[in-house]
Amino acid sequence: MSEDAIVPANARKPTFGDRASNLVRRIVKKFTTKHGLLGDYDYGFLFLPNIPFMKKDPRAAPFFGLNDQMPVVLALLLGFQHALAMLAGIITPPLIMSGQGGVNLSEGEQQYLVSTSLIVCGILSAVQITRFHIRGTPYHIGTGLISVVGTSFAIIPVASGAFKQMYANGFCPSAADGTPLACPDAYGAIIGTAACCALVEILISFMPPRFIQKLFPPIVTGPTVMLIGVTLIGVGFQNWAGGNGPCAARPTDGFFELCPNIAAPHALPWGSAQYIGLGFSVFVTILLCERFGSPIMKSTSVVIGLLTGCIIGGATGYFDRSGIDAAPSASFIWVYTFKLQVYGPLVLPLMAIYIICACEAIGDITATCDVSRLDVEGELFDSRIQGGILADGINGVLAALMTITPMSTFAQNNGVIALTRCANRSAGYCCCLFLIIMGVFTKFAASLVAIPGPVLGGMTTFLFCAVAVAGMSITSKVPFDRRNRFILTAAMSLGYGATLIPNWFSYTFTYAGDNRALQGFLDAIVLVMETGFAVTAVVALILNLSLPYDVEDDTEAIRATEADAQVATFTEHDTGVEMSKQTPEVAEKNVEDLAV
Repeated sequence: MSEDAIVPANARKPTFGDRASNLVRRIVKKFTTKHGLLGDYDYGFLFLPNIPFMKKDPRAAPFFGLNDQMPVVLALLLGFQHALAMLAGIITPPLIMSGQGGVNLSEGEQQYLVSTSLIVCGILSAVQITRFHIRGTPYHIGTGLISVVGTSFAIIPVASGAFKQMYANGFCPSAADGTPLACPDAYGAIIGTAACCALVEILISFMPPRFIQKLFPPIVTGPTVMLIGVTLIGVGFQNWAGGNGPCAARPTDGFFELCPNIAAPHALPWGSAQYIGLGFSVFVTILLCERFGSPIMKSTSVVIGLLTGCIIGGATGYFDRSGIDAAPSASFIWVYTFKLQVYGPLVLPLMAIYIICACEAIGDITATCDVSRLDVEGELFDSRIQGGILADGINGVLAALMTITPMSTFAQNNGVIALTRCANRSAGYCCCLFLIIMGVFTKFAASLVAIPGPVLGGMTTFLFCAVAVAGMSITSKVPFDRRNRFILTAAMSLGYGATLIPNWFSYTFTYAGDNRALQGFLDAIVLVMETGFAVTAVVALILNLSLPYDVEDDTEAIRATEADAQVATFTEHDTGVEMSKQTPEVAEKNVEDLAV
């Protein structure tokens, strides 16, 4: 044997049995030893509240990298924290779209959609976390990070506008007095069209990330995301005041004279002081958790606020237990199915949604790499971006086939990574496990469906405003020179107008013939023109590609680009080291900025 040989030439290669035996030994050691179960992690750090004048321990918790060995209990605990951080965002879209302000599905169907949304998010998050290589190609599916996915908020304003149009043109049935009836076919049209339009994001994933960012820069995506949030805030506020169904019009008689209806327990007129106060109990709890809460409370403040509102609502008689008692013990995908079809007017708005999801994924994955102390440049980073966008697109198709609306990569979990200093994929897999368990047990989903409208409104108003603030933060990265101000003014004037006066384009076309293809085309134009963020995205994209830079703007743009490059260089190379020296609160703030 030569002196520089590492192993003997006749060393036996490990067989499958050897590898299986080693794996079993590692698992047994992991679950039977104190070090494997608990490790030496400071668990008190997660639960210690931020009390004024209380002395704080300056020590930082240990950092767990992507593939580091991690105690079982800590992985389960942090996975549960990730699941709670996602919970409110996952359940909100199905609750809004299937309820009175949407397609008016039965209580059983609403419970099913909430359950299935949790299950699908758990399964598809595992796809992102695992990262699969496509054999024979340089492409991957997934990021290989704790990149969790959830139901996209961007679908809500598009779906709401489409549902109103469907009830108006006879696609969905209405009662003799005009009250909207259950329309499962409308929901099937949403997910069927979404499955087809998801191919747009799949195609985008094969473009270089830098080209995508150049085609859809912050001046396009920023105001678009902001308008999505502004539109959604109106839905949240309607629920806060009692509900976003027919009772919001305050009829003087009939079944919806009170909110949510006259048969509900403790029903009151829309806008009653009791409803406003119930919503404020959620909102104030979120603020208190942020000010005085421990790290685990801060990352789950929205869920704690929701729980507080539910406790108060239950104690004061606002809860209806009949749906919970009647719900089955367990559920899974395809217990209910919906007829898939393509609704022509939805194609253009949904294509815009998937383009926005691709742009959001780039920012979210970059932030996840940064807080995970991984490179945010280079071939591996570009591969993670490509894999993340491709997984987002494929997840959009799979989610629709599993009866759920489009998915997008969630950014709030980056704050959990920064606070807990854990980027380990074991915590991500535990998060997926908890989401699936929550979804399988239908009683849990039934409890979420039974949440009073004001409690849901107090929570969703906060969440939706966070979307608008994220859009403002993206827009703030744009140099405010004359050209960019003009683009923002032109794009947002139409976007804000369509948001504030949603029926402004409803009476433009007067065609009343039998040509269904032409009528569908006109309906598509109306839907786009009455969807504020879609108008803003189209106008901003066209103007940004067509308007030339002024001479003085060129100089300012070059200086801004050089400054951004210096900041980016510092961030890319130094943030990982500096993050370990920061307090969790400072780290979380920096992560939120990076996620945007």
